[in-house]
Amino acid sequence: MAALVVQPAQVFAASHREAPITALDQKADITDWFAYVSPERPDKVIMILNVDPFLEPSNGPNYFPFDPGILYEFKVDNNNDGVEDVTFQFHFKTEIRAPGVFTGFVGNLAGIPPITALDGPGSEGLNLRQSYTVTLVTRSTRQDLGAGQSLFAVPTNVGPRTMPNYTQLRTQGVYNLSDNIRVFAGTVADPFFIDLGAAFDSLNFRKTAGGGVLPPNIDADDHSNYAPNTVAGFNVNTIVLEVPIAMLTSDHKVHAAADKQAAIGTYGSTSRKRLSVLRRSGDGDEREGWAQVQRMGNPLINELIIGTGSKDRFSMDDPKNDAQFATFFLDPLLAHIFSSIGIPVPPAPRTDLLPLVQYMAPICPGCKASDVGPIADLLRLNTGIPPTAAGSEKRLAVLAGDFGGFPNGRRPVDDVVDIAARAVGGILADAKKFGTPIGDGVNTGSAPLSTGFPFLAPAYSGRDSAHACPGQAGCTNQPNGICPIN
Repeated sequence: MAALVVQPAQVFAASHREAPITALDQKADITDWFAYVSPERPDKVIMILNVDPFLEPSNGPNYFPFDPGILYEFKVDNNNDGVEDVTFQFHFKTEIRAPGVFTGFVGNLAGIPPITALDGPGSEGLNLRQSYTVTLVTRSTRQDLGAGQSLFAVPTNVGPRTMPNYTQLRTQGVYNLSDNIRVFAGTVADPFFIDLGAAFDSLNFRKTAGGGVLPPNIDADDHSNYAPNTVAGFNVNTIVLEVPIAMLTSDHKVHAAADKQAAIGTYGSTSRKRLSVLRRSGDGDEREGWAQVQRMGNPLINELIIGTGSKDRFSMDDPKNDAQFATFFLDPLLAHIFSSIGIPVPPAPRTDLLPLVQYMAPICPGCKASDVGPIADLLRLNTGIPPTAAGSEKRLAVLAGDFGGFPNGRRPVDDVVDIAARAVGGILADAKKFGTPIGDGVNTGSAPLSTGFPFLAPAYSGRDSAHACPGQAGCTNQPNGICPIN
């Protein structure tokens, strides 16, 4: 049981290059999707789409802009049919403000002042600058939420000479839109946490960190890492949106947790034009509508559940069509792997996993049999369940009695690697019988989160950043803070 050493490398990776199509299209790769009731403003929902994995902070000179050729979308189902009823669309535009300058960002050099602003004085060194639009789409309306405003994406943290007060600079990237909505877009420290190297080595988790089945003292520690967090020190591009709950429910009202209208289903997606022609001049010609490249609702569904031969089809299809993948949900291969190494799991069909893909208790206690809807990979959120106060969250969320987190939505602090693995192990069916504490020993993110919007940590500095690797510092509860190799 302590070994956990078998089978494929397509597991445990959030959505960092999890499917063949996104391994070839990194800019469209959704690393994580979050949706939760805001602990700062409990009448709002926070939705976060992270894209473009493993951004090395020092990787200049143009770093990591959003792709103007991608349509980024936040989608919400509020009537249990698996089809989006409310959509937020994001389009980015890139401008080169000083074509003769060899780098995207420069400051405090050659007469150019340091970058202290996204626009106006102090922005002279912001050569590569991106703006974006936010459009609300419903079945009857289409509205530009940022009309009359210039919305600028916050660039990466190049370093202290170029951007001497990066925290202050990024606060300028928080915008108030119409309908009491807030938005932020830019580069941030990747909030995900996982011992990815051990997972990809056929689940070869480190014995020093519990070997894949965590001892009680490690399992109970929500704030320390006993194994290296592979994404520590890497950045990611993010779009963060804060929306009033009443804008997302079917009747535009705020409901108690026991009401079925309180439950919504969410997911994020990236799409490209179906036909794109790159001309010799460098100008693009795009036409014939959009084709979805990837979508993400629940974390790790494509990794832990969907077979490799079906991953691209899953990425490009819509949640309403997920019945075609039902056999993966009802008899996951990973459960058989766990069983083969001595971890008890429930027999198929695995109906205990259906709350992840249908509207039912515990996320929707008010839903009856007629309300469950089709099998659809949506991150479901009960907007009537109050948020857990910042600092009091449990990394195992619902499994630890904290109903403010996954699988009731998902927060950046939720340890979805351990939660999802234990769900496949059967903990939702019977916690005593199938509650093996599977885990990787990485229990928290490496960059401190903010208690207020936009919540994610500022981007790591390109000049002064490092990664937490085996044999190096970064494991807070190991001897001398050094991460174990074995």
